Amino acid sequence: MLSTAAGKASSLDKSSRDSRKSASLNRKIWLPKLFYDALPFFYLVSGALAFLATVYINEWFWVLPHYVLFSAGCIHLGVYVYRRRHRRASAESDPD
Repeated sequence: MLSTAAGKASSLDKSSRDSRKSASLNRKIWLPKLFYDALPFFYLVSGALAFLATVYINEWFWVLPHYVLFSAGCIHLGVYVYRRRHRRASAESDPD
C-alpha cells in the first residue's frame, strides 16, 4: 500500500510494482562518445595494472586474492565490452 499526499491509500498490483522496480534498474546511462570508446581500454588497463600489482607483492597479504579477482573481472569486462561494441558496429554496417 502506498499513500498519496492527500492521505488516501493507493495500491499497486504486483505487475505494476515489478515493472517500476525493473524500470529503475534498467535505466540507460548516456556517456559521451569519447568515454564510451575508451571504456574497454580502461577496463583492460585497470586489470593489467591490478595483475602487475599482484606480481610485485613480495609477501602474502589478504589483499592479494582481491587484486587477482579484480584483475580477472576487469579484463573479462573489457573484452566483453569491446567484442559487444565491435559486433554491434559490424551488424550496423552490414546491410544484410
